[in-house]
Amino acid sequence: MLSFWSRFIHYNPIQVPPLVGTYQVLSSASADDVWGKVVNLADVSWHPLLVRTNVPYGLIPKPGLIYRAVSRLFPIPIKIFVERVLPNELLSVRVLAIPGVEERVTYRIESTVCGTRVSYSVTLRGWLSPLIWSIIRPYAARVASELAHAVEQEQALPDAAPKSRYSPGLDWLVGLLLIVTLEQIAPLLTTVPRFSGLG
Repeated sequence: MLSFWSRFIHYNPIQVPPLVGTYQVLSSASADDVWGKVVNLADVSWHPLLVRTNVPYGLIPKPGLIYRAVSRLFPIPIKIFVERVLPNELLSVRVLAIPGVEERVTYRIESTVCGTRVSYSVTLRGWLSPLIWSIIRPYAARVASELAHAVEQEQALPDAAPKSRYSPGLDWLVGLLLIVTLEQIAPLLTTVPRFSGLG
């Protein structure tokens, strides 16, 4: 009995094999556009696991940056630590959510003949990793595809924008309003007193 408790006390729960998942997708978007979406940490509206962050718009992630995020799955704030950045190629972060689990996330962007390969890798360590993995796995599997889809949608928007912005009917209405306004102001301009000089 004593030997059992001795083994229990000295048992290290961290000795759980790491859990690794890698998900890839090919995108028609350019590698530069996909990378721009990845490093825009202020906009995670496309992310299946995150709701928002406290990163200001325009901030470029660099190693050592620590920021906060809100998860879609857990009602607790998350700290995210940027570990490694290779411009246009790789972004690696460490997620610090709860004790008992350590999560590392890596985004890889690669140009290929068939398009842009987007990879999302997750590595979980710790004695709680099996439980956390069972919860986040379906969402993690969608990150790469949702990222690619969001970039492709943004690229398609400029093609439709000019049609709604420069409508002939809208130009005609603006021109008519301008004419009517000038006709109402013209009589007022003739009644303004004029000054012939200073003396």
